[in-house]
Amino acid sequence: MLIIDYGMGNLRSVYNKFKRMGINCMISSKKEDIESAEKLILPGVGHFKFAMQNLHMLGLIGLLNKKVIDEKTPILGICLGTQLFCRNSEEGRCEGLGWMDAEVVKFKVSDRIKYKVPHMGWNDVTVRNSNALDKVIKAGEKFYFVHSYHLICNDQTDVWMTTEYDYEFVSAVHRDNIYGTQFHPEKSHDVGYALLKKFTEL
Repeated sequence: MLIIDYGMGNLRSVYNKFKRMGINCMISSKKEDIESAEKLILPGVGHFKFAMQNLHMLGLIGLLNKKVIDEKTPILGICLGTQLFCRNSEEGRCEGLGWMDAEVVKFKVSDRIKYKVPHMGWNDVTVRNSNALDKVIKAGEKFYFVHSYHLICNDQTDVWMTTEYDYEFVSAVHRDNIYGTQFHPEKSHDVGYALLKKFTEL
């Protein structure tokens, strides 16, 4: 298990979660480590454009395309990491990795007093297109969110989960070997633990 270090955010909290599970993992930006990894985690907190700039500066775009698209290595994106899977983002008006036919937009809530942006705290999810990972999610369980932007998927088969926050938005995506959550499973207690553990078992 390799957590990709591209200089954006919550690497240590994700790493500590896997270590508490007894899962052997490492944090690295070295190409040889990514090349040999059997599973990848792309976490992230911060600005979409800066994240893509960092991936370019590290020379990782081509390698990630090879690993994920060509070799079908399982990858889990978390928060900003999931947003990077998309074609583009309003944040910085920047192109993403393009693995999902989707775009990233800022919340456009109807009442900024009632619905604060960023969306922060616990919220539930609805599974729209089930896969092996969501079998561990029981009805009524909630995940932890911190984000101002969310995905709009042009292909509805990519929509894994949705969540309500003034309106329905995409809170997780899945296509083939690519999994992504807008919420933070590493901060979501038992249900987040179970989801991460299920990913390690793929």
